Amino acid sequence: MSVPLSQMWAVASYVVKQRLAGRARYPLVLMLEPLFRCNLACAGCGKIQYPAQILRKDLTVEQCLRAVEECGAPIVSIPGGEPLMYPEIGRLVQELVARKKYVYLCTNALLLREKLDADVFAPSKYLSFSIHMDGLREEHDEAVCRDGVYDEAVEAIRAALRRGFRVTTNTTLFDGANPLRTREFFDTMMDLGVEGMMISPGYSYARLPTRSTSSAGSALTSCSRGSCRARSAAGSSTSRRCSSSSSWASATTSARRGGTRPTTCSAGSGPATSSRRVTRRRSRS
Repeated sequence: MSVPLSQMWAVASYVVKQRLAGRARYPLVLMLEPLFRCNLACAGCGKIQYPAQILRKDLTVEQCLRAVEECGAPIVSIPGGEPLMYPEIGRLVQELVARKKYVYLCTNALLLREKLDADVFAPSKYLSFSIHMDGLREEHDEAVCRDGVYDEAVEAIRAALRRGFRVTTNTTLFDGANPLRTREFFDTMMDLGVEGMMISPGYSYARLPTRSTSSAGSALTSCSRGSCRARSAAGSSTSRRCSSSSSWASATTSARRGGTRPTTCSAGSGPATSSRRVTRRRSRS
């Protein structure tokens, strides 16, 4: 399995339109975070440390769709929190697919088989499950601070693939990652049949330089290569806006020098990460 030609064409057409319109910066991906809650307490994520009144907050489907329309990006990534805990995740995905947005639903997969059995989602070229996998069983279960999560995620990947869904994985590599174990992990995921892998470096935010923000009540600035976002005490993100005045979609620049500078929109909040996608291509020597 590989990325559909229709997705490649949609992205290419979108980029051409932006360049013909003379736009130097434009979003390619909207990171849509409808909630903060999660059913794991991973060592590398502080999202569930928000106060209870923040963790109870959700974006409505209408607010999510307004962000999608404002941003205009052809790809929508839905992280969280854990998006499968979002009460209206089925309706949200259905609305995005109806708008022909390519959706990457990022999940730890603990609830995925339950949602599949309940027919919450329908297979579509517009929908991919991006499963959080931080290594083989030992490394992954240690990263998410719970035993058995790796095995559950692997079974969920198999179940989704059997039902005809697109599946990718999302991996954060931390200091001390063993290259040979990492290679074995990549081979294992490819053998499962995923179409691609997203690899992100894990940073200690305390070591990274921060930049000030003019927003009142700002509590934290989290940075990663080429992108920074200030999170306010209320839990919403503030940064450079995408293309219009709404506060729901903001842009974190992932710019390359030259003619076009695509950006990543964000709606909701959460740490920004630098990442690269590895397409499904295997070679053995």
